[in-house]
Amino acid sequence: MAKRTIVFIHGLWIHANSWQPWMDFFKQHGYETLNPPWPGDSATVAECRANPQAIANRGVTEVADSYAVVIKSLPEPPILIGHSFGGLLTQILLGRGIAAAGIAIDPAPMKGVWQLPLSVLKVSFPVLSNPFNFKKAKSLTFDQFKYGFANAIDEKEATELYEQWTIPGPARPLFQVAISTFAGSETKVDTANTTRGPLLITGGEKDHTAPPVHGQASLKKYNPSVVTEFKLFEGRGHSLTVDSGWQEIAEYSLAWLNKNGF
Repeated sequence: MAKRTIVFIHGLWIHANSWQPWMDFFKQHGYETLNPPWPGDSATVAECRANPQAIANRGVTEVADSYAVVIKSLPEPPILIGHSFGGLLTQILLGRGIAAAGIAIDPAPMKGVWQLPLSVLKVSFPVLSNPFNFKKAKSLTFDQFKYGFANAIDEKEATELYEQWTIPGPARPLFQVAISTFAGSETKVDTANTTRGPLLITGGEKDHTAPPVHGQASLKKYNPSVVTEFKLFEGRGHSLTVDSGWQEIAEYSLAWLNKNGF
């Protein structure tokens, strides 16, 4: 029996090609895979860095809709695997009922998840502290990347990942998350949809950008009649999909999909 296609969704500041090891891994297990870019992303990291304005001012709904177009072009609803903002997008698209299953790895918080640990404030402050950033694309400095993504790995690996994968990201989604408690619906997820596919949410114990409390709070918002699970990865930070320990997350994801009939 042919397996469903997996659509990988990247988050802010990391290029779509960072999913290549995951794509190779899942291809070895019989899945077709896609890693569509966000609107405005260029084909390479270097091109994204050279043309940051192409990705500027892209909001959550625009990005979600671009993935919906890809999804609807497939012969059957795919599996979605997303990281960070890609994890939020995974939940939005799964809630629309157009995907068969979803894995949201350390996702950005949906509307209604209000918990705000100090680490999250520190990660987002350089962007959110200036309202004129709203329509801009912003890059992370190495120190910001080290704190927000790579705090659980050593300096050498952090430097390699920063140089290999980081790209400018639109500031708009960060502002949309920040104001979602009071206004706006772009980060809203249809958690009441009982016809959606199963969902796995993960959290890295040491994640400063999307700490486990966000995933755990999201879990509580879902209708319990549909498979929705949370998995904590001890000792892991926000770089868990791209650092040297990525395969632990991929193998757990594969086992979870198999357990749920995918």
